[in-house]
Amino acid sequence: MEKDSYEHGVPSWVDLMTSDPAGAAQFYAGLFGWDVQQGPPEAGGYAIAHLRGRAVAGIGPLQNPGPPVWSTYVSVDDADQVAEAATANGGKVLMPPMDVLDAGRGAILADPAGAVISLWQPGSHPGAGIVNEPGTYCWSELVTTDLAGSKAFYKAVLGWGVESYGPEGPGGYAEFQVGGRAVAGMMAMPPGAPPMPPHWGVYFAVADADAGVARIRELGGQIMVEPRDIEPGRFAVAADPQGAAFQLLALKEDTAS
Repeated sequence: MEKDSYEHGVPSWVDLMTSDPAGAAQFYAGLFGWDVQQGPPEAGGYAIAHLRGRAVAGIGPLQNPGPPVWSTYVSVDDADQVAEAATANGGKVLMPPMDVLDAGRGAILADPAGAVISLWQPGSHPGAGIVNEPGTYCWSELVTTDLAGSKAFYKAVLGWGVESYGPEGPGGYAEFQVGGRAVAGMMAMPPGAPPMPPHWGVYFAVADADAGVARIRELGGQIMVEPRDIEPGRFAVAADPQGAAFQLLALKEDTAS
């Protein structure tokens, strides 16, 4: 699905901050068919991945100590106003709103449980030009230790509604919504999961999850969760050669639309 704009509150972009941008670009180009183009010198090493000539994701060098990570950006009308709302509702502003050349204005927040999410007030760059197709971003999911607190925070800060399914805890699932349409997911930290803080995960659509897993192994990545069927389709959890985790999802036809 090609996109030229995003509503306030809808995730619109994902990028990878990594210890080896060139190696990551080669890996994802081999996996998703991306054409990764380096930005101008003032972009600080940030590159844009393209599919069919449209921007689909970013790859850049790590700016702070820590592991490589995929980040989700939510489109907002006013990044400064949303950042103020985050602070007022118990969150933290990790990077205050700042202009990114003429592309837009971005900020990085942490919710009260510690999960990190970014804001994007678009300028010349509205966000991903293709979503929900093989090789493109299709979903973001919050894994947290505080379901109730997260629902309250994101409603107050981004205006998200919530639709919950199953038990209120492990085994249940919730969808964040904008205008009655699901835009992201949330689940409780699974019992027995490896120690990790609350976090936002990024999903990429593929035509075939099993074939995607095989290709990841060929390219030097690792599989953390083998392909399995879930309600929207068939998914797997992987890590690229630098260690950044991401999910693959072969969407059912009705879900992809």
